[in-house]
Amino acid sequence: MRNLLPLMFILLLFSACSREEPAQVAEQVTAPDAAETVTAVDPPADAFDEAAATRKAKSAIMLFAGELQAEFGAAMKDGGPVSAIEVCNTRAMAITERISEEKGLNLGRVSHKNRNPLNAPNDWQSAVLLEFEERHAAGEELTYISWSEVAGEGEDREFRFMKPIPTHAICVNCHGTSITPEVKAVLARLYPDDMATGFSPGDMRGAFVVTRPVGE
Repeated sequence: MRNLLPLMFILLLFSACSREEPAQVAEQVTAPDAAETVTAVDPPADAFDEAAATRKAKSAIMLFAGELQAEFGAAMKDGGPVSAIEVCNTRAMAITERISEEKGLNLGRVSHKNRNPLNAPNDWQSAVLLEFEERHAAGEELTYISWSEVAGEGEDREFRFMKPIPTHAICVNCHGTSITPEVKAVLARLYPDDMATGFSPGDMRGAFVVTRPVGE
């Protein structure tokens, strides 16, 4: 019996040393294979990053608004609202076309009460304008409202983005309810079919529109 005690002690000690804690065992069982953690799945070849397209659209709008406002402000200082209208008439489209080409998209403006007939909305743009008006009437700030979608199928798929144009205090000189005779005269000369008056600060005058084919 005495000879068996040392052997039993060694066996118990070996058994204790070889026993692992439950947490260690669980960790070993559940740890993922290292090869699996670096496996990446390529996106489909025709995948379209709508979030990136939206950021690009917003960037183009900010660039256009900043440039036009700078020229508009300078004209207001030099010759008042009449001079500013002349600048909008000659420069807005040129700035729009240049930014559209630089950014690889189609930038424009639309309104139900448009000044330039070329800014009349089509069916889907008209629906979005109505949605913006409803959201604004419900209490949403125009600054934070926007809309986007990818429409169409196959080669006709198109990314669309719209953002409201708010009426600022300076805008009512040419778009407000009390317009001077001098301003009315130049508006009648440049825009005989003008409907873009009667606005107050805070109103939505229309919206910026950005479109581009999804395949580009």
